[in-house]
Amino acid sequence: MRAYFTARNLFFVFALGMFAHLLYYFFTGAGGPILLATRLLPVAVVLWALRAYDEGGPYARLGTTANRIVTGAYILAAAVVFAYFSFEYENIFIMRAGSYSAADLMVGGLIFVIIMEISRKLHPVLFGVNLFLIVYTLFGQHTPIDFFWHPGASVERLITSSTVELATGVYGRYTQMALTLIAAFLLLAAVAKGFTAQAAVIRSIQRFSGRSRRSIPFTAVLSSLSIGMVSGSGSANTAVTGSFTIPLMKRHGLSGVHAGAVETAASMGGLILPPLMAVAGFLMAEFMGVPYWDVAMRGFAIGFVYFAALMLAVYLMSVRTLAGDRVERPKLEIFEYFKTGFFFGAIVALVVMLGVIGMGAMRSALYASTLLLIALLLMYAFYKVFARGNESYSSQRVLTNLRSTVETHADLTWYLVLLMATLGIMIGLFTVTGFLLRMGSLLVQLADWNIFATILIAWIFGWLAGTGLPPTATYVVVAVIIVPPLIQWGVNPWVGHFFAFLLAVWGELSPPTSLTAAVASRIADASFMRTMWVALKICAPIVLMSFAIFVRSDAVIEQGWAQIPDTLLLAVGSMAITFAAIGRFFPTRGADALSRLVLGGIGLTALLHPALTVAAVAAGVALVALIAGVYRLRVRRELKDDAVEGAQEAVSPAVQ
Repeated sequence: MRAYFTARNLFFVFALGMFAHLLYYFFTGAGGPILLATRLLPVAVVLWALRAYDEGGPYARLGTTANRIVTGAYILAAAVVFAYFSFEYENIFIMRAGSYSAADLMVGGLIFVIIMEISRKLHPVLFGVNLFLIVYTLFGQHTPIDFFWHPGASVERLITSSTVELATGVYGRYTQMALTLIAAFLLLAAVAKGFTAQAAVIRSIQRFSGRSRRSIPFTAVLSSLSIGMVSGSGSANTAVTGSFTIPLMKRHGLSGVHAGAVETAASMGGLILPPLMAVAGFLMAEFMGVPYWDVAMRGFAIGFVYFAALMLAVYLMSVRTLAGDRVERPKLEIFEYFKTGFFFGAIVALVVMLGVIGMGAMRSALYASTLLLIALLLMYAFYKVFARGNESYSSQRVLTNLRSTVETHADLTWYLVLLMATLGIMIGLFTVTGFLLRMGSLLVQLADWNIFATILIAWIFGWLAGTGLPPTATYVVVAVIIVPPLIQWGVNPWVGHFFAFLLAVWGELSPPTSLTAAVASRIADASFMRTMWVALKICAPIVLMSFAIFVRSDAVIEQGWAQIPDTLLLAVGSMAITFAAIGRFFPTRGADALSRLVLGGIGLTALLHPALTVAAVAAGVALVALIAGVYRLRVRRELKDDAVEGAQEAVSPAVQ
């Protein structure tokens, strides 16, 4: 029995229970999202504890025995919370609302302490912010600064607002969204990873795009684009795709720093693209009260701008550093072609259900994931009947892949649930203390003086928040604190929320910390700082678009054909800035620097000039200059390759 009674097997049991409960809710909606949150938040705590124990223990320094006791204590405490809220849910939610019992406060305090401790382990910066807010909530009357003064709140108010009130805190709408809409979309990523479709996609992209040495870096971009659409995490995307693409780029001549930077930039783009959009897209739809497809359509436009500039940056880097000779492409088994087709077929089906049929986001994600799973299972059944003797399929095991799917979905879900619960505490305390109203009033007064100063201060605030918070948390903080004052001043809500979204994505890369660049540099065995700074040059369009959407606002305000003019202006302007940063016009340094400086100024004009005619003319000039610059760079590289090839041919007869 000890061989089977392991932390990993126990994790699978709880993961399977969460998976089954979520599927039941997705199909029926029984009980509503609040009841779902009260039941599955304790399960997320258990999953975290078991995963932490399996990886060395929640407190590795204490030793094995102590960690067993601690893990058991976490599981027991979660079971108490689960049982209490299951039996007392209606009484807490209806009968005792506003007048809670001592038992309510004790159990609420227990889950509050658990979430705070887990946040200390997973998100130290968020823990620090919440700890400060707790002190501020309890002792705000002693604050010496009038602006931050408030009459203070009791410990009872602190606990109830963060737990048993259910509408806010750890069971609030953020946790509910993580367990409903977001968890449904994560099913697609879980199925793709569990059945190794992600690896098949990466190998297929290498097969079709890696025809020459110079095209190898594009495999990183296309792979990260494909996997990033369903991963929702820059660092996770880098860990999955970078383990394939970074060694591949290094093997074909790209330095470790540049290989890591390309993968970092590509993974950042994965955060922008629907359907997940770093999970912030779902929150944006919730904040604005619009269908998720409205957010996704605008996300596609922003993603197009970013990837247009990124592809140009990668091309320029490849032309300058890599030869154009042919390379051997990987051979694929037939099941890898099928998996790749099924994966992209599921993405297309999701888009059709959301945008064409008009189906709800959660149901669309559920059906797309189900279609992918059924297709993969049918493929396995076909192999079992018709290709049983083929050794290529010997590693394919349906039960193993199904278990991997369940565990992957559990890992993705418990992390987001606990993150959202932590954010629920933070936003709840912001509300209790009245901080949001005072900060909003201050920003509105500042905007009356100068709106540009307000936007710059908001960007700096978001940048500082992003240095320590994950993208989802950064977006929530900026959307709650900064966006309402901007809207009150007159900024369109779409512009304000996409400003917050781009800040959140930038926060994943922003110096001095960048988890995505750290993962990429570790895989590439390169300097973290050098990798990050090269990635910053490639990712410059994120910063540019953060400000440009206030001018080229139709790219995010309008939907459909009306988006195209401003989207194209954003794309051309961003590409011009990218060439100015990475490209080369002339061999001589002075002439080249001057020409690139001029091109950068023209690009900024296309991005930021308020007159559409002037911006369009600047974009036209920039586009001509880009074509000429790319052509000149390519010709110089071909001449250099011919010279090297001629020298090698001259040496060969002499050697013989």
